[in-house]
Amino acid sequence: MRPGEVPEAASVAARLEALKRRAGECVEASSGPLGALSREIWSRPELAYQERQAHAALTRFFAARPAWALQPRYKLDTAFRADWAWAPPAAPAAAPTGPLRLAFLCEYDALPGIGHACGHNLIAEVGAAAALGLQAALEGLRPPDAAPPRAPAVQITVLGTPAEEDGGGKIDLIKAGAFDDLDVVFMAHPSQEDAAYLPDVAEHELATEASQVMSRKG
Repeated sequence: MRPGEVPEAASVAARLEALKRRAGECVEASSGPLGALSREIWSRPELAYQERQAHAALTRFFAARPAWALQPRYKLDTAFRADWAWAPPAAPAAAPTGPLRLAFLCEYDALPGIGHACGHNLIAEVGAAAALGLQAALEGLRPPDAAPPRAPAVQITVLGTPAEEDGGGKIDLIKAGAFDDLDVVFMAHPSQEDAAYLPDVAEHELATEASQVMSRKG
């Protein structure tokens, strides 16, 4: 290593922190519309498969953002899908085949007689916010902070999943093929405490391609 040269690990860590800052700054800048979205869903609680006002609010939110491809009523009347695609600024000759397809889920149905006691309005807000934050981080990968060699293209998907409280909307969407073209899916859930990780009791086992067995919450 030459004098004054930053070790590679330190350089990667610094770049990662810069991307995290960009994501956080984007979410903070969008806090007004995101908060309004959450409050609109919370103030008009709707039961499973009847989330028409929440569906309208979320689809308006993404329709107002350039470069997002929106599919309202995606496979279910109150489901939706929004996609945004990114490619490395200078695609390497040996780039991986196909994009890395990441998805964030939004829930927005309520409980009978109680409303949004489980905070599905917040789940919808966080799903949208996470997608916008990742979008901002990827858009920031320009010289001199260009993407590393062999960085894949990325497709961000926001999937609106109705009927979590009753009826199994995600099961319906799985059966309809809504998850077939996704590689990794994320969802957040509100809690009474701050926690980066909460252990859960597994309900199902999933065998990975590497023949390892991992557990997931159903």
